[in-house]
Amino acid sequence: MNDGPEWFAPKRYGYGAGFPIAWQGWALTFVFLVFAFAVSIWFRDRPIVAVALMIPALVSFLVVCARTTRGGWRWRWGERD
Repeated sequence: MNDGPEWFAPKRYGYGAGFPIAWQGWALTFVFLVFAFAVSIWFRDRPIVAVALMIPALVSFLVVCARTTRGGWRWRWGERD
């Protein structure tokens, strides 16, 4: 399903990605968390600006996670998948 790089493991149960399995996944997660923390600190008095910055960052993060998850994102039922 996914022939690209594998940065994240699939979740065992449910839909989406699990923990990072490559340094690129850890780096991406770290950069996103630092960005989210910085936005929350710098724009704490302007929540609309903070949300306007976080929505595209979150969507971008999720798209990269979805494209780099081993096996792609799909519903999983544990050991049966």
